[in-house]
Amino acid sequence: MGRCHLAIHVAGTLLILMACSGGDSVAPDPADPLQLSGNPADFRWELPPGVSPPPVPSDNPMSPAKVELGRRLFYDTRLSVNGGFSCASCHRQEFAFADARNLSVGATGEVHPRNAIGLANTGYQRSFGWAAPATTTLEVHAEIPMFGVSPVEMGLRGREAALLAELQAVPLYRQLFASAFPSQRDPVTVPGIAQAIAAFQRTLNAGESPVDRYRRGDPSALSTSARRGMTVFEAKGCAACHAGPDFTLATQPGAGEAAFANTGLYNIGGTGAYPARNRGLMETTGRAADMGRMKIPSLRNVALTFPYGHDGSVGSLEAVIDNYARGGRLVQVGPHAGDGRDNPFKDPRVRGFPITSAERADLVSFLQSLTDSTFVTNTRYANPWR
Repeated sequence: MGRCHLAIHVAGTLLILMACSGGDSVAPDPADPLQLSGNPADFRWELPPGVSPPPVPSDNPMSPAKVELGRRLFYDTRLSVNGGFSCASCHRQEFAFADARNLSVGATGEVHPRNAIGLANTGYQRSFGWAAPATTTLEVHAEIPMFGVSPVEMGLRGREAALLAELQAVPLYRQLFASAFPSQRDPVTVPGIAQAIAAFQRTLNAGESPVDRYRRGDPSALSTSARRGMTVFEAKGCAACHAGPDFTLATQPGAGEAAFANTGLYNIGGTGAYPARNRGLMETTGRAADMGRMKIPSLRNVALTFPYGHDGSVGSLEAVIDNYARGGRLVQVGPHAGDGRDNPFKDPRVRGFPITSAERADLVSFLQSLTDSTFVTNTRYANPWR
């Protein structure tokens, strides 16, 4: 089966509201799931050379059984109110676990104000969601799409008991939960679901892009254009926000609120305002200075995690670069019209810079070289259900 989209234009912006998917490639199981160990001592990380494992909470140790349980839950449509959606509906492996839609859509059809962030190396990050600095663990974050109501994602609020009963009725799940949580008398629990999904997400590690291989000493891994683009990336100040091995301050110890930025994407009516439901940290802090401050996303696999911006309103890497080069985006018409360059709350790191067409092409080449093709084809991350 193929895929289909319903697309409309709103104020000049393409919104892909619904997506139909079929023909998901199903990978063979890594092992008989019923024989997987629940002993943390038996878990082995599979990481690129020289890369340390992500931090793991002491109350949720990794184990082969728990990771496999999390993988199955991640792809299971039982985790939605209508049995039609899973975590993977908005986090698709072929798009580096983003979804290639401008705005994500929940199980009930509600269009979300933001799009799905890619999950590559998410275990290394220190906050989760576009504007939720208090959500600091994958375990807490896993429950938000399941039970949240603003917006509705999986739509499971109030259906916890029915969900657990449905999972308990599956023999494979009974055995995997028992193996993953051997000390618990009744292991099929909501916290257990969240812990298993978090454990699986910590294994979603990308580190075999051309840039990674180049940095490990393979000069042939990067094209001449991409090497020039790396220099442009540094010279134009991109690394001020997209720093470190994952190209985001969100993984840097002590970054705190510096991992969030108003990039001048909007300046509605010249007032500094962002669209309703998309006002960044201001929605939780109430501080005017936090208007439009969103999490700085990782650039890993950025060529696959289109469209760009928290609301998917920027359609290409070239357009992203042009917005930053002018120091903010110009929205010329419509209800969101305004010049982001003049936004009074814009982050001072977004200061604009001159760039030639050749430099822009080289910078795009560098960004494309952050794609780890093995990450999007790795069968360990794929849909295990036949």
